[in-house]
Amino acid sequence: MAAFGKVAVLMGGRSAERDISLLSGKAVLASLQAQGIDAHGVDVDDHIMAQLQDAQFDRAFIVLHGRGGEDGEIQGALNTINLPYTGSGITGAVLSMNKALSKVIWREAGLPTADFVQIQANPSPEVIIDKLGLPLFVKPVNEGSSIGMTKVTQSDALLPAITLAGHYDQEIIAERWIDGEEYTVAIVGDQALPVIRLKTPNDFYDFDAKYEANTTEYLCPAGLSDEDEQQCRALASQAFEALRMTGWGRIDLMRDKQGQFYLLEANSVPGMTDHSLVPMAAKQAGMSFDDLTQHILLSTIQEAL
Repeated sequence: MAAFGKVAVLMGGRSAERDISLLSGKAVLASLQAQGIDAHGVDVDDHIMAQLQDAQFDRAFIVLHGRGGEDGEIQGALNTINLPYTGSGITGAVLSMNKALSKVIWREAGLPTADFVQIQANPSPEVIIDKLGLPLFVKPVNEGSSIGMTKVTQSDALLPAITLAGHYDQEIIAERWIDGEEYTVAIVGDQALPVIRLKTPNDFYDFDAKYEANTTEYLCPAGLSDEDEQQCRALASQAFEALRMTGWGRIDLMRDKQGQFYLLEANSVPGMTDHSLVPMAAKQAGMSFDDLTQHILLSTIQEAL
C-alpha cells in the first residue's frame, strides 16, 4: 500500500455533525491501517492547513460531515496546496450540500423532485401552504443528518418550524410532503450500489431514527422489483452526475403511492461507520468495508493520472 503514501483521515470539524464524523473517521482510519496504509487521523480545526503541510501528507480521505466538509470549504483549501482528496471537488460539494441548488439543478435536468419554496424574510404561512399543501417539510438548506428539519401538519406549526430551521441556517426551504417509502442509493466510482429501503415508526427518517433509535429498519435488498431497482439506481446516478459529484456519495429518494420516485437530497460525504448506509450497500454488492475504503482512496491516485 506504499502507493498511497502518507494519508490524512480528516474528521471531526466544527459542524453539528461533528460527533458522527468522529465515529466515521475512526472507522475509516482503522480500516486503512489494517490494510497496511500509512494513515493518520486528523481532527480538523483552524490550524488544519499548517498541520497537513508540516506533516507532509500525500493525500486526504475526507470524512467531514456537514459544514466545512461537504460544502466545498475543505476541498478549496486542499486545492490550494495541491493535496489530492477523496470525493467531490468544490462544485460537486457546494451543489450537493445546498438543498435548494440541488433541487433547481435537478429540475433543470428534468429529474423528479418535490415542489418547494425558498423561505424569505417575514414568510407568509398562507402563501406557502397554498403552494405546497399540508403536510410539508421545513429544512435548513445547508445542514445534514435531518438536523433542524420539521414535518408540519398544521398551519400554526409552520412559523415555529421556520424559526427552528433558522437556528441552523439563514437559508431555509419548505418542501411538499411525499407520502410513501424512503430509499437511498450509494454511489461509488461510477457504480450505483444496491438500493436500501429505510423504515422507521417516526414521522420521517430524522436524527433520532438515524443515530439513536433501535426501531429503524434497513432493508437491502430493498424489496423492489428488478425494474424498479434499476430505475431507482439509474435516477440516483443521474442525480449524482447532474450535481457534478465525483468519487462517492449517496442520493436519498422517496417513492409515492403511485410508484413515482422523487429525489430528496444528496450527500457527498456520507456516514462511514460499520453500520452506515454506504458500507451496508457495499456489503450487499460483495464489497467489504476494507474494499470500500480502499476503493474510495484509490480515486485520489486515478484522478491524478
